[in-house]
Amino acid sequence: MTATGSRWVTVARTGQIPRGGLLVVRVEDMPVAIFHLPDGYYALKDVCTHDGGPVADGELDGDVIECPRHGARFNVRTGAVVRMPATTPILTIPVRVNGDDIQLEW
Repeated sequence: MTATGSRWVTVARTGQIPRGGLLVVRVEDMPVAIFHLPDGYYALKDVCTHDGGPVADGELDGDVIECPRHGARFNVRTGAVVRMPATTPILTIPVRVNGDDIQLEW
């Protein structure tokens, strides 16, 4: 996604995601996983780049999510692959908190 023509879309409230937790939302037709880490909120497209399944069904360990099917691991801050079999990063989506609203740049 690019900033050109983008807008901020409210997708959740801060109280909905406990620290260390996550919430999956849909924006248009895209599933997005929002993670609440100690230093803020991060969002990824909720699709494993290895097999196309949802990564948010996996285990979150610090800032790394493990895909439940084949064990690929991704950094939720950057989308970077941490462990194969995936080789392509996951799309990250900018997040901001505006009052109690969690917003994605869409």
